[in-house]
Amino acid sequence: MLEQLLQFDHRLFLGINQGLANPFFDWLMPLLRNKYFWSPLYLFLIVFLVRNYKKNGVICIFFLLLTFAIADFFSASMLKPLFERLRPCNEPGFQNDIRLLVSCGSGFSFPSSHASNHFAIAMFLSTVFSKRWKPLLPLALLWAFAISFAQVYVGVHFPIDVTVGAILGCTVGYVTGTIFSTTYMEQAWDTGK
Repeated sequence: MLEQLLQFDHRLFLGINQGLANPFFDWLMPLLRNKYFWSPLYLFLIVFLVRNYKKNGVICIFFLLLTFAIADFFSASMLKPLFERLRPCNEPGFQNDIRLLVSCGSGFSFPSSHASNHFAIAMFLSTVFSKRWKPLLPLALLWAFAISFAQVYVGVHFPIDVTVGAILGCTVGYVTGTIFSTTYMEQAWDTGK
């Protein structure tokens, strides 16, 4: 069963990495997974939260950073060393079959920290602001999905890596978002502003 799942994962990886290859994605996908590309969005979030929610906005930023740290700790420090799955670009006998568009990296692959971190952020924000901005959930998840998909496209993660990373991130983001939302009563944290 595990062998069949891994074979499916390899086939799906090749379908994305090679089958969807085109010049536009070759340009876009490395950008989407680059941490500096999203700096304006992160800066906007900080300014928005502080400007609109003052002290509670600062506390929200703290919870957002905590969410990121927890997701990253579980994916990078606990699960990756436990499973020790090689990245597609480092896997013997497979690395010659892939299109590598970025530096491979030396770390392990499962689960994807990019996926867990970004899905955690997306789910946290969606949980906190869902009453005011209902469209935020699909937009935030689409954003996290695009970053995770890019990880597969550029050749550094298998689809199962990003799928499990997404599940982990959504779980962490939902828990911390719920804790934050319930810690502050509606009167103290009015997401309708």
